[in-house]
Amino acid sequence: MLVPAFAGNTSDTGSQILNGQIALHTSISTLQTVIDNVGQDVGVQSVAAGNVLDVTTMNDTHVSNDQYTSTVDISSDLGARVTNVGGDVGITGQAVCNSAGISTDPTITAITSKQQCDAVDPTSRAYVDATGVGGSFSLANSALGNSFEADSNASNMPVDTTQINHSNVNAVTTANVSNVAGTVSVTSAAIGNNAQIVHYSTN
Repeated sequence: MLVPAFAGNTSDTGSQILNGQIALHTSISTLQTVIDNVGQDVGVQSVAAGNVLDVTTMNDTHVSNDQYTSTVDISSDLGARVTNVGGDVGITGQAVCNSAGISTDPTITAITSKQQCDAVDPTSRAYVDATGVGGSFSLANSALGNSFEADSNASNMPVDTTQINHSNVNAVTTANVSNVAGTVSVTSAAIGNNAQIVHYSTN
C-alpha cells in the first residue's frame, strides 16, 4: 500500500512535500536476456524496490519523508549473456527496501526523513557472461536496506534523517568477462543503511 505524497508549490510557501509510503507485499524483478551483434551501446537494468521517493525542486523546500517496508521478498534476479557489441556495455542490478533522493536549488531546504526496513532479505543476484565488447564494460550489483541522498546549494539546509534496518541484505554477483577493448568494472555491494548529504558552497 502506498500513501500518496502531497506537494504544494506557491510563490509564498515554496514546496511543501509530505510523503508517507508503506510496502507490505513482495517486489520481484526477474530479467533474463541474450544480446548479440549490436553495433553501438547496450544497457541492461533490473530493479526491485519497496518504496522510492524522488524530489527535484528549484525553490524553497520543506520535505517530510516516512518510508516503511515489511515484506517477505524484495529481490532482483538478472541473467545476461552479451556478445559482439561495438560500443559500451552497462549492466545494473539492484534490490532496495526504501530509497529517497532529494535535490533542490533554493534559499532554504529543510528535510526530515525516517526509513525503516523490516523486510526479510532484500537480495540482488546478477549472473553475466560477456565477450567481444568494443568499448568498456561495467556491472554494478547492489542490495540496500535504506538509501537516502540529498543535495542542495541552499544557504540554510537542516537535515534530520533516521534509518533503521532489521533485514538481511544480500548481493550475489557472478561475472565472466573476456575480450573487452576498453576498461572493465565489476562491483558488488550489500549495505544496511546508506546516507549521502551534499551541501554546496553558497559563497
